[in-house]
Amino acid sequence: MADHKHGEMDITEQEKTFAGFMTFTVRTTIVIIVALILLALING
Repeated sequence: MADHKHGEMDITEQEKTFAGFMTFTVRTTIVIIVALILLALING
């Protein structure tokens, strides 16, 4: 087996994917919260 050396792997793509996932999650959460607030205001 090859020797594993911590910190040598290029993780650029994983970081981009994670950043995109977090952006999507935050935006989706904001949209859901706004929708819930609008529903609460409309239904009074």
